Order: sequence, then C-alpha cells, then structure tokens
Amino acid sequence: MKSYKRTTITSALPYANGPVHIGHLAGVYVPADIYARYLRLKNEEVLFIGGSDEHGVPITIKAKKEGVSPQDIVDRYHGIIKKSFEDFGITFDIYSRTTSKTHRELASEIFRTIDQKGGFIQQSSEQYFDETAQQFLADRYITGKCPHCGNENAYGDQCEACGTSLSPTDLIHPKSAISGSVPVMRETRHWYLPLDQHEAWLRRWILEDHKEWKPNVYGQCKSWLDMGLQPRAVSRDLDWGIPVPAENAEGKVLYVWFDAPIGYISNTKELLPDSWEKWWKEEDTRLIHFIGKDNIVFHCIVFPAMLKAEGSYILPENVPANEFLNLEGDKISTSRNWAVWLHEYLEEFPGKQDVLRYVLTANAPETKDNDFTWKDFQARNNNELVAIYGNFVNRALVLTQKYYDGVVPACGELTDYDLRTLEEFKHVKTDVEKLLDNYRFRDAQKEAMNLARIGNKYLADTEPWKLAKTDMTRVATIMHLSLQIAANLAIAFEPFLPFSSEKLRKMLNLNTFSWNDLGKTDLLPAGAKLGAPELLFDKIEDQVIDAQIQKLMDTKKANEVATWKPAEIKPAVSFDDFLKTDIRVGTVLDCVKVPKSDKLLQFRIADGINERTILSGIAAYYPDPSALIGTQVCFIANFEPRKLRGIFSEGMILSAEDADGKLVLIQPSATVTNGVEVK
Repeated sequence: MKSYKRTTITSALPYANGPVHIGHLAGVYVPADIYARYLRLKNEEVLFIGGSDEHGVPITIKAKKEGVSPQDIVDRYHGIIKKSFEDFGITFDIYSRTTSKTHRELASEIFRTIDQKGGFIQQSSEQYFDETAQQFLADRYITGKCPHCGNENAYGDQCEACGTSLSPTDLIHPKSAISGSVPVMRETRHWYLPLDQHEAWLRRWILEDHKEWKPNVYGQCKSWLDMGLQPRAVSRDLDWGIPVPAENAEGKVLYVWFDAPIGYISNTKELLPDSWEKWWKEEDTRLIHFIGKDNIVFHCIVFPAMLKAEGSYILPENVPANEFLNLEGDKISTSRNWAVWLHEYLEEFPGKQDVLRYVLTANAPETKDNDFTWKDFQARNNNELVAIYGNFVNRALVLTQKYYDGVVPACGELTDYDLRTLEEFKHVKTDVEKLLDNYRFRDAQKEAMNLARIGNKYLADTEPWKLAKTDMTRVATIMHLSLQIAANLAIAFEPFLPFSSEKLRKMLNLNTFSWNDLGKTDLLPAGAKLGAPELLFDKIEDQVIDAQIQKLMDTKKANEVATWKPAEIKPAVSFDDFLKTDIRVGTVLDCVKVPKSDKLLQFRIADGINERTILSGIAAYYPDPSALIGTQVCFIANFEPRKLRGIFSEGMILSAEDADGKLVLIQPSATVTNGVEVK
C-alpha cells in the first residue's frame, strides 16, 4: 500500500437552505470527525475541510417563498449550521462557504483552465421557458402531474409523493412554479463535461485500482460505468450562482454540482493561502471524501473527471460513503419536517452531545439503511453509556477516593487473573485501529466499549469492597489496574465521545496522551493525585423520550392535515333523488355513551312530532356527551330503523369529517323550530 505524508479529509457540503439533522450526522459528519480525531491522536498531518453549499435552485425557491434574497437565506442557515457543528464538537479546521470571494475566484479559474484545454463541449438543447417570467426554468421550477402515482404537485426532477426521479418532460400538464403559466420549449446552449471521454480511465482507476472501496460505493460506480457515461452540463440558466467565465455566457451560472466540490479546495485555500496546494496537488497527500450515498457518483466519477481535466490535482484515495438513516421507521424528510434537527437537539439535551454521537455511530448506516428511534436512543444511553462505561469509571474513581484519598495506589504482585485481564485489553488498540483504518466506525466503537466491559467484569470478579476488610495490598493492585483501564478508555473513546473523554481525563489528571499510549498499563503512576469523581453520563427518563416521540407524532399529524385534499365528488344524482332524503333539525333531549362501545353515542331527539333515538359514532370527539343536551343537530329522518348494540337507531346524525379525521356535528347557526326541513 502506498504511504502518505498527510491526509486531506472532506465532508459533503450541507445545503444552506435548512439546518442539519441526524441523517446528515450519521451519514457524513460523525464518521468524518471520528476519523480526523483518530489521525490527530496518531500525530499525523491532517486537514479536515467543511463548508456550506450556497448555490442552486432550492435556495432560490426558498428565498422566493419568503420574499427575501438568496443571500439572506444562505447567510441565515450558514450561521445556524456552523454553530451547530461547533457545539456538537465537529472539529473542522475550517468551515467556510461557496459564496466567498476565494471560492468564486477559484471555481472560475478551474472552469477557465479546463475550457482552455478543450475539456468542455458546447451543446444546444431544448428546455422549458416561462414566457411570462421571461426565463428558462430549472427542473425544480416546473411542477405537474406525476406519470407514475398521479401526484398533482410533482417537481421536474422528482416526485416527492412516490420518490421517482423525473425529467421535466415526464410531467403531465407541466406549469411554471414562478408564474403558474404553461411553459414552452426553447433552445438554449450550455457547456458540458464529456464524461464519455473519461470513461476508459475512470473504469480502470475505480474498477481495477480501487477494489478495496466499500461495496456500496464500488457497486454504484460500476453500475454507472456499465450503463455508459454521457456528457453532463456544467452551466445552467439562472441568476443565482457563479457567472460562467466565458464569452456568450450572459445569464448563465456554473451548475451547482460543478461549483460545490471545488468548495473543498477553495476553503483550503482560504485557510492556508500560501500552502494550500500541498494538500491538493502533491502526490504524497491522501484525499478522503466522506459523503452520503446520494453523492457517490459526483465524488467518484464527476469530480475526479473535473480534476483530471484540469490536470494538476490529486484524485481521492477513498470515498467511504454511508447509506441513509431513517427516523422511527420513516424516511427523513426536510420538507415534511420529519427529522431530529441538530440545533434543536443541542437545546433540548444540553451536555449530551456524546450520547447522540454514540447512538448515531452504533446505528451507523455503513452498509445498508438503518433506523434511529428514540427508544433505542434511551436504551443505549441507559444500558451502555450509563450502566457499562459510566458505571465502571465511577466505581473505579469512587473506590480510589474512599480507600486511598484519591491517590493512585501502588501496584503489587499480579495474579494470574490480573495477567489474563491485561492480556485481554492490550489487544484493544490493534483491534480498534484496524477497524478505523478500514472506516468501520460502528465496530470500532463497539471494541472501545468492550474495554469498559472488561473493566466492569474485573471489578465485579475481584470485589475490592469485600477485600478491603482483610487485604488492602490486594485492593491497591486492583484499583491501580482499574485506573489504568479507565485511562485507556479516555484515549480509546476520544475519537468517538470527545466531551466525556475530556471530562474523564480531567478526573484522572491525564494531561498528555496520544493514540500510541492506548494499551499501556503505566499511564497513571503510583502517587498521582486524581480529581473529584463525577458521573460521566446520566440516565434518561421515560417522560423525556415520550416528549420527543409526541413531538414527531404532532409533526406527522400536521403533515396529514397539510396534505389533505377533499374527497372526489361522488357521481351526480338527480334533483328528484335528492328530494327523497328528508333532512330535519331537532333538539338533543339526552345524550349518553352506549355501554361497552368506544364509538357510539345514544341521542334522544325532539323532532317536532315526537321523540326518537339515534345512535352516532362520534363518541371519541365528544368526551362529555351531556354537554350536547339542549343543542340542535341536523339528522336524516327517513332512514329505516336499524338495530345497533341492541338499540334501534331511527335516523342518522349529520357530521363533517375534518382534514385530521375529526368528526364535527352539523348544526344550525341559529335556533330554529324542531322538525323544520333542511333545504
């Protein structure tokens, strides 16, 4: 394997039209941060680059909806995202943005270099044009009926109802989202990156030289290559973005997929204006992209083709892309607000960054889509972080405080059991390291937790609290070794749980440490003074989790109301048929719940002629039926009586079903005479 002097780590640039959610974290930012922290612990030369993706159509759509400028949108969300990452402990060396001056200049420079080398072709094509707004329409600015599921509000690139990818010309009855008018096809000319000309070397570079890539990455690349690559436009007709730096390019900007990955390079240049090139152009630099599976093609095929066409940049050594994380069994959706937003989590769970980091790593969608549930979040916190890791550390420090006044005792003669325990945990470094080097972060964290299990078992088996009555020399050895395990935990968990590792190091007064110290048994010398013991993790109670689940259920209910549409009108009936239905108004004389029924209320109605009994399935919506006594209702008077629960029902009470499924009684707006007809 080739050796490298330094590593450039990039993480996919989050789109600055909304906050970051747990799907982003699990797929990209937590694994990238784990890897960057791991390399730093090994004292390797590493640069971790992040930033906001601030161009593209979704931003202009959001700006138009809010009546503000696209710059207002990206300024707002860039600030929210950046602060969330900082508070969560994502250790970017720089987190910048694609609206920076440095980025505009470098993206333009790379375009010009490729263009001057003949790396682009120009092609004309017909695209939808809004004659009212006098502009070409990006795919997201075209809506219409989905040809697959019939959704009337599908976008020109995707139907969000059924998830099918679309082209604007697939839509039935397309219309402009800007003016509402019917768009026409008009010719436009754009610059294209001819990926078909790069196919031969891409096939060799990926399929032969990088067989070690994750199966999901390798497989998706192979599928695209086997289908045959096609030229891809690098410009589009839009007024938000970096202007195409070429002649006859008025009204055209760099396509966001072309401009965004250059952000990795421009952010590096912004951070290191005098030395950025060594991180992107020197052959002894290793480039690693952390992304989600929706970005595999861009980072493994398109971006490398851009860099190759420019001619002076290195190509990625690995692209350890993750699959998607679902939420409570449903796909995370920003448009439906079906997400756990990072900035909200940090407000509602203060000081618990590591709990979320731990759970997202434990459920990392490394090989297939995975699911986040609040109950699992609670269980992993209470049963693993609290009961295993936190419990061992607390017992080791509290017992040392109790028996040795918080001073590390000297180690005496080791027993066979001590030696077996030491032998067991000295392999942790090799095992965790091997997994991290292969981007298997979920298994690496599990191995780190095994060290805490070893410590817990050691204390449980040796029972120093019992030996303290007869053999304090033996207790000293047990506590000495337990504290060494605790110090190892502080190092092993540093990439995964940085906040609790820092807290533990302070309790142990472990001021200097590195990855090479992992597995050593002399990290805390005898006589060293420890800090005061504190709990590393707190138990999370049921009511806290129930509140989060209810929050999601409220979101789901709100979505159902928001997407509600009236039922289709039933087939026409004649006026004579309508007249056969006798609808009247009556006063409720009594109303009670039908015994042994959750749905039925029993009404006694004064109908102007006599009294009648009518049963209605609205009990769930009127928990106090007595409150209806004295009110007037509309009912169908000429239904044939039928027996329900042993009671004859003489008609039907009229009610309306609201968008959320709630039934509401139909009642006159003013008191009328009992028995009058509804006409």
